[in-house]
Amino acid sequence: MHIADTIMILLILTNLSLLASSRINACIKTVAMQGLIVGLLPLIASKGPLTIYAYLLALLIITVKGILFPYLLRYTLRSVDVRREIEPFVGYGASIIIGVVALIVSSWLCMHVQFPEKILCQSAPAAAFFTIFCGLFLIVSRVKALTQVIGYVVFENGIYMFGSAMLIEQSFLVELGIILDVFVVVFIMGIITFHISRAFDHIDTDKLGESEKKDLK
Repeated sequence: MHIADTIMILLILTNLSLLASSRINACIKTVAMQGLIVGLLPLIASKGPLTIYAYLLALLIITVKGILFPYLLRYTLRSVDVRREIEPFVGYGASIIIGVVALIVSSWLCMHVQFPEKILCQSAPAAAFFTIFCGLFLIVSRVKALTQVIGYVVFENGIYMFGSAMLIEQSFLVELGIILDVFVVVFIMGIITFHISRAFDHIDTDKLGESEKKDLK
């Protein structure tokens, strides 16, 4: 088995783990692992001898996605004092079933789409689409704002994976700009989550409207 296929399998397993876990700290650790795995893609995608550009990009992605993002998420987790996603909109058993179905659909669609010959590996597009779906699913199916932030990070990982799978040539500045944009979004959402916790004593996004109505009364 090619090393790229092994990495795609690991990424799929991290996505399924995120769908099945109610512990936010465990989700953050899984996202950190996913960031480390995604950070290896520039090295694997390089054809021929590795360049200093590939090493720098891999180091940057591992630092931001595998270390910095998880650190910010853990800091926010300690600030809001929340440990579990208690009552998600979609239960964890149903989430796993939906995830498996989404994986099958992604694989089926990629089998019927003509991709360029220059591709990382055959399983990469399906894994990327599945990662994008899992990120979006976490955003819309979970109640805690912090879990939704995790979903956004996973969603961005999927987009980056797809670009790496297609071996799309991008300048270092463009990729750096994308990572910095995501960093700003995660940082801002972390601050918002912290202030939501202080103002409303919870970070359940579906209860914010109820709290606002009570304050008006």
